[in-house]
Amino acid sequence: MVLLLSIMSCDSNRIFDEYKSVSGEWDKDNTIEFKVTPPDSTEAYNLYVNLRHTDDYKYSNLFLIVELNYPNGKTLNDTLRYKMANPDGTFLGTGFTDVKESKLWYKGFEEPFIFDETGEYSINIQHAMRENGSIKGIDKLEGITDVGLRIEHTQTH
Repeated sequence: MVLLLSIMSCDSNRIFDEYKSVSGEWDKDNTIEFKVTPPDSTEAYNLYVNLRHTDDYKYSNLFLIVELNYPNGKTLNDTLRYKMANPDGTFLGTGFTDVKESKLWYKGFEEPFIFDETGEYSINIQHAMRENGSIKGIDKLEGITDVGLRIEHTQTH
């Protein structure tokens, strides 16, 4: 009972947590969209991109383009780089099977992030991977099974 309560309390900061499947390969033209209406336009939040991948993912890094569209038309674009593996090739992330789950910071780690407009926000995530020395992007990024978005209250909540 205590274990169950501690697991549930650990997730009490969550306000949004959703995954979308990309079936083991993520097409470069497949933009994953999440729509969210935050409950409060004065509170600070932490935003994360969540990924699930298998051993078929053959890179040590991941590059993403994340677009945040505000209800009143403002758009923020970020190109993000994440470390996915240690130098010895072992994957970061959690999981006991061949599927690893990574919780990657998007907003809120450098300064508090506030959804300062009321209404529905749209967050679009697209991979921006390229082979070293290649200009052309990777058409189908293998090993990615699911792309998610998680929004939490900050720990001070």
